[in-house]
Order: sequence, then C-alpha cells, then structure tokens
Amino acid sequence: MELQTMYPFRLPRGYVDVEGTLHREGQMRLATAGDELSALRDPRVKADESYMNPLILSKVITMLGTLPEVTPEVIEGLFIADMEFLQDMYDTINKAEKPQIQVTCPHCGKQFVDTINFQGAG
Repeated sequence: MELQTMYPFRLPRGYVDVEGTLHREGQMRLATAGDELSALRDPRVKADESYMNPLILSKVITMLGTLPEVTPEVIEGLFIADMEFLQDMYDTINKAEKPQIQVTCPHCGKQFVDTINFQGAG
C-alpha cells in the first residue's frame, strides 16, 4: 500500500490574478514538521499568529492553476470561501489516523482490528 502525499483540489470560487486569470485547479501535499517549524520562526507569524495559516498553506499548495508559485500573498488574495476550503482540506489530509492493531480474543479466538489507546483504559 502506497502512502498518498499529493491531493488534487478545485477551489469553490478560484483565485483571480492581477491579469484577471482565474485559477481553480490545484494540488496540496501533506505537511511536514519542518513546514510548521519554519512558519513558527517567520517574523510575520511572530508579529501576528493569524498569519500562520496563510504561510503554511503557501508551503503545502504545490500548484494552483498556471501560477509559477503559490506565495503567502496569493493565499491572502483568496476569497474567504476558498481559504476556508483549503484550511478544511489541510486539516483533513494531515489529521493523524488512530493507530490500529490486529488482535485475537483470548476467550473465543476471533480476530479483529482494535484501536490502540496510548492513554490507558478508562
């Protein structure tokens, strides 16, 4: 089984560049710890924490229409509906799946998959 790291998308409204070209089709990759760490070190984020989301999105969106690159300024120029769409997508694809394990019931011998609870029972 191969891990999917790139996810295509289509913006609800689309980004309109300075020439009036509409860009809707794009691609987002999974985020890395480095993406978030470098964003935390950015002076714009230190000055205003709300800048974290546009900065990270500009790192993980690898393509948007025919734009040569996706910069934080491009993200700032998105319509609110598109920004919310991309934030939801980011959260969805980067959310950790709960770890599971194949187990066998000691009483009946039946095998099943169970979720691992690292915080203990209770």
